[in-house]
Amino acid sequence: MVCMGCDIHGFIECRRSYRDYENDSYWHAAINLDHLNDVRDYDAFGCLFGVRNDFGILNDEAFEPLAAARGLPHDVSKRVRDLYEDHEGHSATSISWAEVEKVDWDELSLQPDPYVHEHRRNADGGWQFYERHFGVPQAFLDLCGCPEDIAYRAGLHFPEGTEWPDGDRLFRIGRLRRKDVVRPGGQWEPVWTVMRTLAGLHGNEAVRLVVWFDS
Repeated sequence: MVCMGCDIHGFIECRRSYRDYENDSYWHAAINLDHLNDVRDYDAFGCLFGVRNDFGILNDEAFEPLAAARGLPHDVSKRVRDLYEDHEGHSATSISWAEVEKVDWDELSLQPDPYVHEHRRNADGGWQFYERHFGVPQAFLDLCGCPEDIAYRAGLHFPEGTEWPDGDRLFRIGRLRRKDVVRPGGQWEPVWTVMRTLAGLHGNEAVRLVVWFDS
């Protein structure tokens, strides 16, 4: 079976409400997601929206998604609805800025990550997450003493919490935090910045991200 690629599409919407007309409140398509983030990142898709939420190989969910399968909002702007229909998308959902602001980015994944994590010693002498290895560093191969095909997805073969110290760095099998896949200052930061700015003008509940996927 061939696994098709999956891309994200969407819009940040803002609700404009006029004080003089109590019922005149509508959602406006503010900016296309393509202008802010068009990266194919399945771990982030899973963490945020429950799409490809399996670390690529596991049958169980990797994260408890923040906003999965909510559907296209009933009051979505015409521009966004038309774009969604043009794409013939699936897995439509939405999330408000109020919800994003409440996210616990330190929350752990539901399953251990199949890929080995590298930690580096920080100034306080503790260990700090540094990198998630999709390949197999030679240093890790030397430490674990297992064949490369096993070391490639070590989390499937070693118990959670297994560690291999290597001086000022440490290789470890463990779980990911939300902020390890949706990193502060990373590819989602432009999206959050625009939503935060609009929320400052119109309110947290008046700004939302509407997304869908194709595959």
